[in-house]
Amino acid sequence: MRCPHCGESDTRVIDTRATGNSVRRRRECQKCGQRFTTYENIAPTLNIIKRDGRRESWDRQKVLNGIRIACTKRPVAMADIEGLVDQVEEYVLSLGRAEIPSSVVGEKVLEGLKTLDPVAYIRFASVYLDLPDLYALRAEIDRLLEGEPEPVRPLERQAVGG
Repeated sequence: MRCPHCGESDTRVIDTRATGNSVRRRRECQKCGQRFTTYENIAPTLNIIKRDGRRESWDRQKVLNGIRIACTKRPVAMADIEGLVDQVEEYVLSLGRAEIPSSVVGEKVLEGLKTLDPVAYIRFASVYLDLPDLYALRAEIDRLLEGEPEPVRPLERQAVGG
């Protein structure tokens, strides 16, 4: 581990604590004496089943990037975005399964964005739900404004004749 202050690789661990799915370590640089904290995440062995049947390893960064794009130029703190990603990750890991459909992740993100920022919710929903036109987008906005609990799902729309 390199010191973020001087770049020296000779550091020692002062304190270690388990925090949920990660390990927090306080370190001290042997060269400059500065202290810093590192977090080590325990890598989940979880596969995501995509709509087309492909399987990908769980990628926290991919979820984070999708939410950050939806929240671009919105008054949403990075800490809130990280918190939402933490919630999604904790949820999918709590299911205790080796594989889950990508729809489970998408639904959890939509649920969190709905309360975090409605505009970010619509941005994410327009891509995730694969809204085909302005009428479908308007219907989703109307549902959000009316407080209806369930958005139109991509598979339901296809089954109806879309």
